[in-house]
This record gives sequence, C-alpha cells and structure tokens, in this order.
Amino acid sequence: MPDNYKRLLRWCPVFLLQACISGPERNLLRDAVPLPESWTTVVGSEKAGVSAWLGSFHSADVEALVAAALDGNNDLKAVKARVAQARAQTRIEGAARKPQLALAPGFEYADAGYKTKANVVTGSQWSLPFNLSWELDVWGRIGDQQQAAALEADAVQVDLRGAVLSLAARTAQSCFELAEARQRVNVVQASIDERSALVELLQGRFNLGLAQGLDLSLALTDLSDARAELKDAGNRIQQAARGLEVLLGRYPAAVVERCAILPELPAPLPVGMPSELLARRPDVTAAFFRLRSQDSRLSSARKALLPQVTLAANGSSLGNDLADLTDPRAAAWNLALGLIQPLYAGDRLHAGIDRQAALSEEALHRYRETVLQALREVEQSLAAEDWLKGREQALAKTVKQTETSRTLAIYAYRNGKADILTLLDSYRSTLNARTALLDARLQLLNNRLDLYLALGGGA
Repeated sequence: MPDNYKRLLRWCPVFLLQACISGPERNLLRDAVPLPESWTTVVGSEKAGVSAWLGSFHSADVEALVAAALDGNNDLKAVKARVAQARAQTRIEGAARKPQLALAPGFEYADAGYKTKANVVTGSQWSLPFNLSWELDVWGRIGDQQQAAALEADAVQVDLRGAVLSLAARTAQSCFELAEARQRVNVVQASIDERSALVELLQGRFNLGLAQGLDLSLALTDLSDARAELKDAGNRIQQAARGLEVLLGRYPAAVVERCAILPELPAPLPVGMPSELLARRPDVTAAFFRLRSQDSRLSSARKALLPQVTLAANGSSLGNDLADLTDPRAAAWNLALGLIQPLYAGDRLHAGIDRQAALSEEALHRYRETVLQALREVEQSLAAEDWLKGREQALAKTVKQTETSRTLAIYAYRNGKADILTLLDSYRSTLNARTALLDARLQLLNNRLDLYLALGGGA
C-alpha cells in the first residue's frame, strides 16, 4: 500500500473521534446557578406561582389600555415579524436535507447546419438539461443546523412572550403615571385655592390697616410658587399622555381620557419558589434555548470533519420540436454516488470547531447571568415593597399632622400668636406631604408591576 494512503488511514480515526464527540445534555436547573429553597423576603404565599396579574388592579382603564397596546404597539409587531423570520430561517436550514433539482430549458436556431459534440444542429432545436444533487445527512450535520435554527426560533418566540409582558407592564405604569399627574394637579389646585383665600384675607386686612405689607407680599410670593408648581404638574400630564399614546401605537396628541385616579394596591399574590422562576421567566427560557442552539451548531461543526455522502444526477433531452423532449430516446443522463472526506482545509474546520465551542461557552455564561439578574429583580422588588409600604404609611401620618398644623397656624395667626412665615410654611408642608404621598403610592404600584414582571407571570 502506498505511503500516502497509509498516512490517510492513520488520520481517519482522529477525525472520526473528534467528530463523534456528543454535546452536553443541558438542563434548565442544573446548568443554572445554585438556587435557594425560598426567597429571602416573602410577600404573600409561596405555594403557587404568580398567574394573571392584570385583573388584580380592578381597573377597567388599565385593562382596556393594555388590550389596545397589545393590538397596536409597533415594537410588538416588530417582534412578531422576527418570529416569522426565525421560522423561515428554520425552513431554509432544513431545505439542505432535501434533494435539489434544477432545470435549464433552452432553444437554439441556426440558418445552416453546424456540428456540436453530440450531433448536427439544423434549424431550431430545443433542449431540457437538468441537474439533481442530494447530500445524504448520514451523520446528522445538516439536522444539527436545522435544530439550531429551530431552537433560535423557539427563543424568539419566547422573546415575543416577554415583549407582551413588558408592554403590558409599561402600559399599566404609564396609566398610573398619568393618573398620579392628574391627581397631583388636583392637589396643587386645592392648595392654590386655599392660598388665594389667604391672600384675599390679607389684602382686606391690609386695606383696613390691620396687616403689614410684608405679610401680603410674602403671601403673594408663596401663591406664585404654588402656581408655578401647578404648571409643572400640568406638564407631567401631557408627557405621560403622549408616552402612553405611543405605546398604544397612536399619534401622541395627549388626548387620553382614561386614568384619572390611582387604583388601590392589590393584595399580595403567590410568588412561588426560586426554582419555579426559571421556567416562567421568558428571558431565562430564551437564553436557555440559545444555549442549546449553540450546542447544536457545535455538534454540526464537529460533524463537518466526517465524510459527506452525496447523490448526483444530471442529463439532458434534445429535440427539434417540443414534443421530442418527451421522447426517452432523446434523453441522456447519468447517476453518481460520491463520498467526500475533508483532510486539510488550512485549519479552517478545526478553527470553526474552536470558535463554536467558545460561542457555546459564552451562551452558557450569558444564561447564568440572565438567571442571576432574574433572581436579583425578584428579591429587589420583594424587599422594596416592604420599604415602600412603610414610607407610604409614614407619609399618610405626615399628611394628617401637617393638616392639623395648618389649622392651628391659621388660628394662631388670626389671634396674633404666630407670624406669617409660620402660616405660609404650614401651607407648603401640607402640599409637600400630599404630593409625596401620591408619589409613594405611584412607586408602590410600579414596584408591584416590576415584581409581577420579574416573576414572569402572564398578564
């Protein structure tokens, strides 16, 4: 046996061994980070995972706006188009497993006869050559590519579910922000009315010589500050309304009539266990699908070292008339079965394997990072709810105390026992406490939305 054949046979087992290394068996839990048995902060029950949360707010406005956003949002439609692209790519990858047939019909015309390799052409002649090629996926290389594309399509499909959840939460948050801005306007307007009454009182007393001009000037300054705050609150309304309209896929005209009052904070829903989070979170599931997709591509890259088995056929049919093309005597064809074993490609194949192995390693760490971020978001939202509830309760007491202080300051000023600065400060303290309470309630609602989103519950 020649030496070159001996060297080839010695290298074949090396190629086969590397190509036949199977990929790892992935597991959603085993390939993640170590998980605790329960959350460090518990809000509600852990018996079952969060389900549909949209109805827990008991707000017809929120439900109607979320439905409109899911129907008209352009970002969501773009994600749906990505799903269609990914599914089409899966079909493209799978097409390589099927026979490829091509026809190239032709027509020639000559004034005088002339010779070709096959025969003599006289006048017009029709031809119908065809070519058939088919790579037999003996080792599953093409199948791995198709599976990788299918897993990527699954990941994009899960991305769509995540986009739906995110859009529902953002729409609800925009509605809450709009409601808070409108209630803020009402609170500031009520404070302006109270301060206007004080200015009228001081103006009357000043006209009678019973009040100093400094007191009236300070009260007018304080009233101007409140009116400036009203303008700022009004600007918040138009900003929130336009942002909400964009989410709905509408022109930002700031004409949203819904969302007038903040809803009450829903009762805590079951949050489930940390291990249940991995199957619920769309981003975690999508990252896991992409990890498996990279593993399939790695398997395909390794199998590129194995021989490729191909079936090829080509032929042609010639005739002076179209009817002659169907005559079997006018057809010539051949069929061949081929075997191609890559031996040397400038290290391209091995470099491709190394690159794909690195991509799989990257996908594994990205999956684990996604899991950690998901756990952080849940723990953070659970802990924040306790803090925000405490803040809301403290601010509710502050509102009552400032209102009492304002009433006492008005009485003391009328009886000459307090100066104008004390009275004006009581008005400002009352307004600040009321707006801070609104902000605390908005933060509580938004944090609850963040919690539902972090838990991956359906809207």
